[in-house]
Amino acid sequence: MKGRGAKVKACLYTNGTILTMESTLAAEAVLTVDGRIHRVGTLDEVRLDAPAGTKEGDLEHHVLLPAFIDPHSHITAYAHTLSLVQLEGAAGFDELLERIRTFREEKRLGPGDWISGFGYDHTALKEQAHPTRRLLDRAAPENPVVIAHASGHMGVLNTAALQALGITADTPDPDGGVIGREEDGSPSGYLEETAFTSHTARIPQPTLEQLGRQLDAAQRIYLSHGITTVQDGLTKQPEWAIKLFSFSMMPLSSMAQAGRLTADVVAYADMKDSRELFAGHPEYARGYRGRLRLGGYKIFLDGSPQGRTAWMTQPYENGEDGYRGYPIYPDGEVEAFVRAALEEGRQLLAHCNGDAAADQLIGAFERVLGGRRPVDIRPVMIHAQLLRRDQLSALRSLGMIPSFFVAHTYYWGDVHIRNFGLARASAISPAASALKEGLPFTFHQDTPVLPPDLLTAVGCAVTRTTRTGRVLGEEERLLPLDALRAVTVNAAYQYFEEDRKGSIREGKLADFVLLDENPLMVEPGRIRDIRVLRTIKEGVTVYER
Repeated sequence: MKGRGAKVKACLYTNGTILTMESTLAAEAVLTVDGRIHRVGTLDEVRLDAPAGTKEGDLEHHVLLPAFIDPHSHITAYAHTLSLVQLEGAAGFDELLERIRTFREEKRLGPGDWISGFGYDHTALKEQAHPTRRLLDRAAPENPVVIAHASGHMGVLNTAALQALGITADTPDPDGGVIGREEDGSPSGYLEETAFTSHTARIPQPTLEQLGRQLDAAQRIYLSHGITTVQDGLTKQPEWAIKLFSFSMMPLSSMAQAGRLTADVVAYADMKDSRELFAGHPEYARGYRGRLRLGGYKIFLDGSPQGRTAWMTQPYENGEDGYRGYPIYPDGEVEAFVRAALEEGRQLLAHCNGDAAADQLIGAFERVLGGRRPVDIRPVMIHAQLLRRDQLSALRSLGMIPSFFVAHTYYWGDVHIRNFGLARASAISPAASALKEGLPFTFHQDTPVLPPDLLTAVGCAVTRTTRTGRVLGEEERLLPLDALRAVTVNAAYQYFEEDRKGSIREGKLADFVLLDENPLMVEPGRIRDIRVLRTIKEGVTVYER
């Protein structure tokens, strides 16, 4: 409650297109008071409720929507990538090496200093292969070098890095991972899944001050894309530390306590290793503190479809006979995770790319529940790339939400055709089928795998075209409005925040994004080119172009 004489902060937005994402889609004006939406309607109706001193928010004929909500990403991992060698878009091995050499020279690194890179994609390199330790040695033979694949599920180390981490011909493959080998059994430099994450956990860490600055920069990028609620999708100890493919740590709690979080951040504890976060920080499980809260748990059940480590029921195309990828955990461990989440009443997010991984998650819930009515923890199947259409009804009966990485249709659609054949590839991210099933779904970019641009996700869901222009599953295309719901109202529902966020309705937070064009009116192929002009968080402009 405001004290006597306290000044009310009010703003009336009009003179543009207002898309509420409610059943009454359009409004002429919106009035916000002290960070909340006070009135929505015609200009005359809204003006009647405007208190003295209300500011005029001239939309200048642009388009106002509820701010976008990020259903899945890794903000602290993304923050760390901002200090790495940026390898995204490299066309081939020569360009990879040149970027590493340039980074070493610009940073004036000496012998023995670590060099970390992020974002190469072997499917986009002209060599159509992962680099090797011997190749990376050519760029920086006296420096330990590690580069992470764009998916985050694999990477490559040079000879100095392998030696520093003690990886030799005698080092066994860990459960759920693979160490690439040369003909004589010595490591090739390529590490996959747990082999990559477990070994690179021992790489020296940046300073906390440096990481804090990088998180500030990462937030600004999310806000520049109209996102005001962000996810941290695998939070670990100590001190709320995130590990980017095990490269670095970023304490979220200290950022929250210092008031340095501008966006709301929802963190999901690593269920395997960091369940104690809830016991140690129960106040963050009850709600936001300093714009940070604990949302639940996260587990991984398989790997990457473009990296051919996603766990499938049917074999990959053009590979070794019968190869179907592989799981991270046996069924019993997954059931134990599910049982614990249900008993604690915690939301569970599960990374599932392949349909076998989806079967494992669905089966675990069905066995643990034993026919009982599902507890409303709104479990989320993250990525759900190869989710089969016949599995959708099981998700609906379990109250499980698929969060589709729908931008795969463009970025790796052609690769999926090679890996899975046209029929399976055409069915990835079956959002239209989920809509027909009455199943709420969301879209994400899995940042840092892709930049946090949810308009790109919306555009990909509407067009479903690959890099080469092929339409991948025309029957799974969505109308723009349904695609926008996946990053607004549906995303708010996924977070149990549908009463506070996701649409422009009286009583909700004044979280808005202002676009230069209307996603419902432009050509579908141009949706991803729409610009964010302004982002508003609880009535305050936090980004302006």
